[in-house]
Amino acid sequence: MSTELRRQLREEAHPICAISGATPHHAQLAEAAGFRLFFHSGSQAAATIVGLPDAGLMTLTEAVDNLRRICQSVSIPVVADCETGFGNVINTTRAVHEFITAGVAGFFLEDQVFPKRCGFTAGVEVVPIPEAVGKYRAAVAERDKLDPDVVVIARTDSRAAVGGSVDEVLRRCEAYLTAGVDMLMVVALQTREEMRRVMEAFPGTPIYINAGAVRPLLSHAEYAEMGVATYNISVAKVAQIMMERFLDDCRQRGADAFNDFMASETATGRSTLGYLSLTGFPAVVEIERAFLPAEAMAKYDTSLADYDPRKDQAVEAARS
Repeated sequence: MSTELRRQLREEAHPICAISGATPHHAQLAEAAGFRLFFHSGSQAAATIVGLPDAGLMTLTEAVDNLRRICQSVSIPVVADCETGFGNVINTTRAVHEFITAGVAGFFLEDQVFPKRCGFTAGVEVVPIPEAVGKYRAAVAERDKLDPDVVVIARTDSRAAVGGSVDEVLRRCEAYLTAGVDMLMVVALQTREEMRRVMEAFPGTPIYINAGAVRPLLSHAEYAEMGVATYNISVAKVAQIMMERFLDDCRQRGADAFNDFMASETATGRSTLGYLSLTGFPAVVEIERAFLPAEAMAKYDTSLADYDPRKDQAVEAARS
């Protein structure tokens, strides 16, 4: 997938709108909707996988286990949040090794202190530039050993950090490029003018800007006009808000809230059991047909169900 990510960055129209999330199912939903790039969010993974704040509490093992499942669940490139490398240059080398062998096409590594925190949270601190450069050099060296096509992205949180400024962002980005990274990521710029200043400072360098702090929010056309290589929309955050909204309604009205929701979705053709198809239940039937006795398939005709994976296969066969 690393070569596909590089192809997208080289050949496809910018900006590439990617979907970010935290789980294999988030990635599967993005791919099924037609998106060709998925960003793994360490912040959302901390909340979703371990139920903890994004404060450096999720371990490398927990992150890699989740990433491996994400990468195995889809056929599109996955760009992963490598946090701070989970420590110093030694830890960073180990983390990069684990991330690449898990299947990521690219990863971003930030310049915060360890333990870190969400880049949009008060109290962010960054390490000195030489320390960050050492981590990026270590990351690039380990990448080159394993898969030179994996995209290494240097992320700086220095705009909103303690003592931060756009000037500091520019100093750091220039230094990080000398370490051999492929791409820059800038978090928490405050205005469109700040975004333009960063983009104009590094012509020809692919830059991923997380503009979550800019108001009003940017349109796709504005990202394009500024020359941003890619940006992401967080399906996990959308899901959180929608679930909170539904739960508020359900707490007041009980089953009526769910019934009304289902009635509103009837016309869309969506089903509460759609995840069974998305996660590959029809493939289970194929394995059964290929390797079980024919009489074992009788269970599908002699049982009751709201979902029959054989019908999904029939639909796919008709389409092909």
